[in-house]
Amino acid sequence: MSRFRYIKRETPALTRDQMYNIVRHPVITEKATMISEHNQVTFRVPLDADKRSVKAAVEGLFKVKVEAVNTVRVKGKRKMMRGRRGQRSDYKKAIVTLAEGSKIDVTTGV
Repeated sequence: MSRFRYIKRETPALTRDQMYNIVRHPVITEKATMISEHNQVTFRVPLDADKRSVKAAVEGLFKVKVEAVNTVRVKGKRKMMRGRRGQRSDYKKAIVTLAEGSKIDVTTGV
């Protein structure tokens, strides 16, 4: 008998407002446009969002099937402004891989 227990976690039940709070806005950059050819979409999400909640939010808002979610925590840059040192805020990106046949058009609103 294995000493580890694998618990299958359920996807969280989210309200529409919670979905909009998790999926803040799409990232529209050159790299994000290039990965869209591989059926992937990039979103900016809160720092405390996990992969299961991002998957549930994207599936609920856009009515698509999500295969995988990868998250990246981006550290804020140190910048100089008018001779004073400052730092941008940290943020998190979620790269969502969609199932075959699913598509999200980020140029239109939800």
